[in-house]
Amino acid sequence: MTTLNLLGKACPIPVLETRKALAQMNAGDICETLVDNETAVQNLSKMATQKNLTFTSEQLEEHRFSVRIVADGVAFHSTEEEETPDVCIPCNPQGKKVVVLSSETMGEGDPVLGQKLMQGFVYALTEQDRLPDTILLYNGGAKLSVEGAATLSDLKLMEEEGVEILTCGTCLNHYGLTEKLGVGSITNMYVICQKMSEASFIIKP
Repeated sequence: MTTLNLLGKACPIPVLETRKALAQMNAGDICETLVDNETAVQNLSKMATQKNLTFTSEQLEEHRFSVRIVADGVAFHSTEEEETPDVCIPCNPQGKKVVVLSSETMGEGDPVLGQKLMQGFVYALTEQDRLPDTILLYNGGAKLSVEGAATLSDLKLMEEEGVEILTCGTCLNHYGLTEKLGVGSITNMYVICQKMSEASFIIKP
């Protein structure tokens, strides 16, 4: 049995990491995922149900849950149907996909929760079948690409895969972070406007 300790990890990390683990397992192998909230348990259970996989869940103690899923060896493997041209249309290189991060938080309300959601969103980007062509960071979003940011490693991973990471220089200067840029390069509002104008898809959480 493989155990994934994902205590403290926000959605969608538990589901994505469990999917990756199950994809590497043989039929009959068990993946145990440890999480600290019932929402993660529900999401993992829903994923297993959708894939017709056998699973069990239990609460081990306060803020500690175990979800065990039995791999079937095929649920997360590509099929011929999934590889048809219709599914691959979004991968058209002519369709530029740009992600805009204008805040260090996602949504409105509790800022601590907002930071966790944004961290989860950036991580989820790394797991997409097609990565964005460009990620633009400005205003509070500039704080996501500097040294010490929880999102820095995921942004670096995407940059290594060819994603263009551009952070507003005026914004970095405003927050006193110009010397702490940890990934990508500094840009200006003209380029930001140009990238957005040329994009076929703009994603802004």
